[in-house]
Amino acid sequence: MRGAEAGACGALPRAPGPEGVVVDLHVEADSAEGRRAGLERALRDAVRDGRLPPGALLPATRRLAAELGMSRNTVKAAYDQLVAEGYLTARQGSGTQVAPLPPAAAEPPEAAARARAPRFDLRPGSPDVGAFPAAAWLRAMRRALAAAPSPAYDYGDPRGRIELRTALSGYLGRARGVLAPPERIVVTAGYVQGLALLTRVLGDAPIAMEDPGLPFHREVVRHNGGTVTAAPVDDDGVRVAELGDAGAVVVTPAHQYPTGGTLHPGRRRALTEWARARDGLIVEDDYDGEFRYDRQPVGALQGMAPGQVVYLGTASKTLGPALRLGWMVLPPRLVDAVVDAKLHSDHHTESLGQLALTEMITAHAYDRHVRACRLRYRRRRDLLLDRLGADRRVRGIAAGLHALVDVADEEEALARAAAEGLAVGRLGEHWHDAAPDGAERRPQGLVVGYGTPREGAYPEALEALARALEGMCSGAPAPEQVPRSR
Repeated sequence: MRGAEAGACGALPRAPGPEGVVVDLHVEADSAEGRRAGLERALRDAVRDGRLPPGALLPATRRLAAELGMSRNTVKAAYDQLVAEGYLTARQGSGTQVAPLPPAAAEPPEAAARARAPRFDLRPGSPDVGAFPAAAWLRAMRRALAAAPSPAYDYGDPRGRIELRTALSGYLGRARGVLAPPERIVVTAGYVQGLALLTRVLGDAPIAMEDPGLPFHREVVRHNGGTVTAAPVDDDGVRVAELGDAGAVVVTPAHQYPTGGTLHPGRRRALTEWARARDGLIVEDDYDGEFRYDRQPVGALQGMAPGQVVYLGTASKTLGPALRLGWMVLPPRLVDAVVDAKLHSDHHTESLGQLALTEMITAHAYDRHVRACRLRYRRRRDLLLDRLGADRRVRGIAAGLHALVDVADEEEALARAAAEGLAVGRLGEHWHDAAPDGAERRPQGLVVGYGTPREGAYPEALEALARALEGMCSGAPAPEQVPRSR
């Protein structure tokens, strides 16, 4: 069928291939996108999927133009574009041929692993994003935009909007016991940016980080020029006497990650005394401090020593990681240096989200959401404990969004979980280094998050976890019974 008769469609004449083979090709030049663009797309797709193999000789522009009912200039322009893109080659006297394309790259192993998503995901680190208060956020955004002055749409203060810093000052004081004047708050794009900025400011001072602790955070420090040393952790929290010559220490006092313990009062005092005695710095990662289930949340360490503690908080666990909103409360001596580092990092955190969060805090919608989340996560924690039973030792259950389930053999537990289509975290990946030869065997455990999956799938995920652990020794004596909510 000729293009003049078919409007935007025709057949590419039989063109000799690399070994004298002829190729029939149907070409659609959709008039909606333009005849030249349609021809380019059709030829490009034919080369990609192999209908026009490497070395195939294409018809002369005059011949193809006549067949398709196009002008010769249109066909020549399409050929020229595909030559420029590398799909075709053109040599004087040899005509236009299909260029050899490199073989498609194999899918990276990590991409293939991501594609094979587990049936149930109980890995720690994420909240229930399905509980994001979309309606409340939308109302807050509308009110914030209606009241926003025109400079709010311009480049902003690297410290963050004064409206949010003022709102955070009040909220952190009443909810977490943090001494946070607005002039000492810097708004960031989440915890990771805050840790990175602080590492750059501290320079070559060794930074002690909890062992076990989150490996990614150690990499953040290293990628920003810092030196990491291990800060051993036991049931009472970080062992202050073993901090060595560190200039700063990063801790999770409200709910240690991943063991789930709370920093003992005696260790809190020892840690602040260590910082005062050597002019050291404590970096407090308060990632889920609002979520305490057996009593009122433990106040932030910062309130005991505001001159020695950098407090890092975030909306990632309370609202959702997609917002990328966090905050630093700094000792006075660090404010200017951190603000300068922030300015030269990303200039400032986006302003409109800051204004919406300000509105949520000042209207107390944020408090209501946190209370609702606390009830939801406590129910989830209780379901986890009830399903695993009293004989299974589960640690870190007083607070937060994860628990540590002791097992005798981590690798076996992970294999059994995978067989159930279940993904969980493992304690072993959180140590700074492998256990040295001859050292006492380290504790084994699964780090189980209960922020995910969604409500409907959560009970079934717990059933899969229980089946995976059935018959396995916990590797430790059962704890005392913990009261469940009713």
